[in-house]
Amino acid sequence: MPLLHRSLSHGEIPFGFFNIESDMVLLNNYFFFAGDFAENVIKMADKETGGSSGMDWDVYILGEKDIGNLMAAISGIYFSGFIGDVYKHFPFPHEPEKFKQNPAGYKTRELVDGMIKRYASSTKITVIVDSASQTIKIGEYMFDRIGFHQLLLYLWAGGYPRWKDGVRPDYIMDMKKSVISSNNPIFEGIRFG
Repeated sequence: MPLLHRSLSHGEIPFGFFNIESDMVLLNNYFFFAGDFAENVIKMADKETGGSSGMDWDVYILGEKDIGNLMAAISGIYFSGFIGDVYKHFPFPHEPEKFKQNPAGYKTRELVDGMIKRYASSTKITVIVDSASQTIKIGEYMFDRIGFHQLLLYLWAGGYPRWKDGVRPDYIMDMKKSVISSNNPIFEGIRFG
């Protein structure tokens, strides 16, 4: 479930998985697959920079009406927009103990990708890491180093409700490995639990 995370540009904004059977995450109105996010973070970790560097990420940007209502979809009373479409296919579990993020969520990617394409096309955003100011700008959203670390740690944890059986997908393990061995100053001080 997405939780609020502190940005420098927009105050608190939601970030995280929004359905336990998909590996898609949202960052406010940006939607992308966690595996792609991890791959981009790995590329970022490979860059040893003391200045500013940029890269392009592929995301889907949805308008507010196209996103849908997460709480209504979770409760099963109203299925609007993209999130409603996802919950029609993958309803919220009735048993609380089954509310865990599925590490095999990447297997639903083709289906979920087809759903979101009804609302938006993939577009490129620019991500800029500024080592001097210790900030990262993901499209229009800017985070300080600690705020960006919180996003990474949230994925590492499996968001809320955590990874099913404590098992993380390979892309999350690879991301952690790259980040902790990185010399890029933006990752300095990050502590994976």
